[in-house]
Amino acid sequence: MIYRLLALNIDGTLLQSNGRLHRATKEAIEYVQQKGIYVTLVTSRSFPSAKKVAKALKIKAPLVTHQGAYIASSEEKPVYVKRINENLTYDTVRFFEALPCQIRLVHEQFSLANKFKIHNDLLAKTVFTTSEPFVYSQQFVNSLSEYLHDQPITPSKIEVYFEEERDLRDAKNVLENMYTEIEAIELDPLRLDIVSTGASKLNGLTYLGNQLGIKLREMVYIGDSLDDIPLIEAAGLGVSMGNAPFAVKKASDWLTRSENEQGVAYMVKEHFRKQQPIEFLRKMKIIKR
Repeated sequence: MIYRLLALNIDGTLLQSNGRLHRATKEAIEYVQQKGIYVTLVTSRSFPSAKKVAKALKIKAPLVTHQGAYIASSEEKPVYVKRINENLTYDTVRFFEALPCQIRLVHEQFSLANKFKIHNDLLAKTVFTTSEPFVYSQQFVNSLSEYLHDQPITPSKIEVYFEEERDLRDAKNVLENMYTEIEAIELDPLRLDIVSTGASKLNGLTYLGNQLGIKLREMVYIGDSLDDIPLIEAAGLGVSMGNAPFAVKKASDWLTRSENEQGVAYMVKEHFRKQQPIEFLRKMKIIKR
């Protein structure tokens, strides 16, 4: 099979556990792009944060961000945006404020969160360590619902961080029974992402593929999280990282090394070196476009 697009998750996939890009990973992405293969990022991160990683990798294709609710190569000209309306945002926030959790409303220009103190030390270190650019405003308020009452917001995503797994499970079950306009996506046992119904990483990547004239079977996807499973199963070649949970590995066609062992670079070296450049394949009339 000839693959024309490589899509990658960021955290736990492209980035090492220290949050940095390894030189081998940068070289691998450059190598793939030189072969005429589109490279994009598919992430739960905000667009400004994903754009920072894309810039370091010299990726110019549109990025699938905010769990697929915001697709763009520049903030000035988004390709696709799907927001949660003001009333539903307010109702959802009110629901979560009754639970011990941190709530973050994510917009492409800013984020707004409550001041709930996370007592889980490991979780506290990861909640707001996504390397958001300094130009991205992050504001904290005592009461999100009071703020929204006076200043309504239509975020593309709501992030919710729990201290207890049972609270997440209970909240997810209630939301699924209460609302049809939103979906709760479980990233790990302590985090939920709330998006408008229809928004997802898979739908976002499918939409981008349609814009580029590339089918899912012509794509390679590399990921490590629970929310990557639908993409790993749908892509022509679904790859899981060595650090991924068992459920993610089970869904994949190919297992690479961990993020600290440069799993992306290893996968690219092992697979894409066998594929001729896209332009050569066109000249040989092996592919038509």
